[in-house]
Amino acid sequence: MVLEHVLGGALFGYLLVFARLGTIAMLLPGFGELSVPARIRLVLALAITLVIYPLVHDTLPPQPGRLLPLAFMVGGEVAVGALVGGAGRIIFSALHVAGTVIASMTSLSFAQSVDPGQGGQSVTVTTFLSVLGLALIFASDLHYVMIAAMRDSYVLFVPAHLPDTGDFGRLAVAMVGRAFALGIQIAAPFLVFGLLFNIGLGLVSRLMPQLQIFFIAAPAQILAGFGILLVTLGAGMTLFLTAFGNSWTPLTQ
Repeated sequence: MVLEHVLGGALFGYLLVFARLGTIAMLLPGFGELSVPARIRLVLALAITLVIYPLVHDTLPPQPGRLLPLAFMVGGEVAVGALVGGAGRIIFSALHVAGTVIASMTSLSFAQSVDPGQGGQSVTVTTFLSVLGLALIFASDLHYVMIAAMRDSYVLFVPAHLPDTGDFGRLAVAMVGRAFALGIQIAAPFLVFGLLFNIGLGLVSRLMPQLQIFFIAAPAQILAGFGILLVTLGAGMTLFLTAFGNSWTPLTQ
């Protein structure tokens, strides 16, 4: 009887931790990509839960005897997991903002390809930046920071205690604004280029009306865009990695 009670409590604790960490793993960049088979994502979430469960066992509440408190407890853990995992996904979406702006400024908006992260068609520049960003996250060991944030989330969000919904909303709005600002910063050189290029086209078309300006503009814009991308790619991805790493600071000790 004692053994059954201990095993039942351990199983409850493991599943409660899995409710939070599984939700986080399904949303995090790299871990929760749609291109990764669902079974692999599930096994990865179970493995991470198995590693972190002994570290957070003391913070878990006792198993409730009724179904309704248990449902509220699991729902709260899923909500916290969605907040933590969604924070990483929102910051990662800055690359999608930057890729869309870059494609618009370089006449590459019609170049579409399959985006493995989104599971559908996307602008080729966006797909390139997303794949490059994922590779750099794992190459720079930032995935360890995400796993540390999973563990440290139990310090900020105690199980069985629902956080303030107002704090949830303010944090979500702040993360979306930060991601949009980061995407614009990465694409800033292309915004300047697009403005100057279009002003130059307007002047040339006024000075030489007989010149078929659009037959010259598109190839020149694409060629110049690739040149600017070659020069600014390193600085832009460094800016992204720095912002992505700093975004986990509030969630890690």
